[in-house]
Amino acid sequence: MSRSSPAADLCNPGARARRRFLTSLAKPLVGAAIAAVAGGAWAAGPAQMKIGTVVWIGYGPFYVAEALDLFKKYNLKVTLQFFTDPALIPPAVASGAVDGAMLTYDQVIGQVANGKMQKVVMPIDYSNGGDAIVAERSITKIADFKGKKVGFNPLSPSDFLLSYALKTAGLSDKDITPVSMTPEAVPAAMASGQLPIGVTYEPSLSQILSQGGGNKFKVVFSSKDAPGLIADVLVFDEKVIQSRPNDILGVMRAYLDGMAYMKAKPDDAAKIIGKAMGVSAKEVKAQMKGVYNIPLAEMPKAFAKSTETTSYYASGEIIASLLKAKGQIPAIPPTEATFDAQFVNALTKK
Repeated sequence: MSRSSPAADLCNPGARARRRFLTSLAKPLVGAAIAAVAGGAWAAGPAQMKIGTVVWIGYGPFYVAEALDLFKKYNLKVTLQFFTDPALIPPAVASGAVDGAMLTYDQVIGQVANGKMQKVVMPIDYSNGGDAIVAERSITKIADFKGKKVGFNPLSPSDFLLSYALKTAGLSDKDITPVSMTPEAVPAAMASGQLPIGVTYEPSLSQILSQGGGNKFKVVFSSKDAPGLIADVLVFDEKVIQSRPNDILGVMRAYLDGMAYMKAKPDDAAKIIGKAMGVSAKEVKAQMKGVYNIPLAEMPKAFAKSTETTSYYASGEIIASLLKAKGQIPAIPPTEATFDAQFVNALTKK
């Protein structure tokens, strides 16, 4: 899910301009990196790293890690750089404006298909109802979308979720009237009566469903109907994977520490996440029900060949086929080219 931020720093405008290459030496590097990270202290100051992101409930562990400076333990100073347009993050990674990013897996497929070697190093979460297609109460099924206006953000997970939903009903994007808008604009457009159907995600989703005392709009289709298809991932360019394996491991370990904090102190964590997202702690807890943060023990499953959509092999095939059919990618890339599992494998074996 490319996500978005209502009131965060916009990326450097200069970043707008839009191989698997780890040699046999890379694995020893990772092992050395883990040993170094475990050591806990260096003579040099902390390494600086910028991670591109957007506001999304599934990124909670990262928000906690930044707020509590959990990266410091791994000799890192990590800054989360928020983007208002998720489509700008991959170009920022490619240009070096940010060192890594939180993207959705469909974005990674798009980048690799177009020759940009940005790879998943860690699965973060998958949407479990946090992304949805909402409609007026009179619209009860996907087939009812035919001929109607649908608001969504093009070239984003909202676009992908809509395409997948339409396909399940034997329709395509040619059967609707698309209205391009950001996820944040969908609630207002639907409230005004200009738009009968919208595609968005939390926190905008809750904003829509609360309108009219909760009786005006309803969810017609959500990511819960397609588990694993909208998956968030931590991504780095191949060049950074080669040159900064130690720092990547530090980022991942701090993220896991953030997840542990959320489990140990849920109330405090909800306040921290709420501050980052601009919502209350109560809203944070409600939104968490729509997402599943993947624990370390389960992360290797994402990289394993399986027919379950929680595996990139299964979900990637579906995603890539839809993207190619929509003309968004020239060809379907090999699944293996979209990720580098060595970091997760090293952490789970430690």
